Amino acid sequence: MNVQEQIKAYIASQPEPKRVEMQELHDFILQVLPGSKLWFLDGKDSENKTVSNPNIGYGSYTIKYADGKTREFYQVGLSANTTGISVYILGIKDKTYLAQTFGKTLGKASVTGYCIKFKTVKNINLDVLAAAIQYGVAATSES
Repeated sequence: MNVQEQIKAYIASQPEPKRVEMQELHDFILQVLPGSKLWFLDGKDSENKTVSNPNIGYGSYTIKYADGKTREFYQVGLSANTTGISVYILGIKDKTYLAQTFGKTLGKASVTGYCIKFKTVKNINLDVLAAAIQYGVAATSES
């Protein structure tokens, strides 16, 4: 199965109404980041143990580790969780930036260092989410 088929199957596996919202957010992120590389991580490690929720990834940047090694990874992630949906914006150096800059205007969401978690799309301002995503992508492009 290719990445697009994996994403389609993952979204289809979600219960309603989360399935519709995941599809809406997937389409939304594709509009915010047109032509970006797509990823799908099934949440399993090399021993096939579940270590996280499955993630849809968008874009690409290079993670630089302390030991000097590097790894390509996605910039923006989308994942279903037990209480709703999470959007991850990776690579932002200032872990307080998302919450301070977008937290108050985003709507009913919890915002941590790189994660925006909300129960339903109706609870958030998509224009603010788009601005946060665009900031995160720009921030990782500069590093």
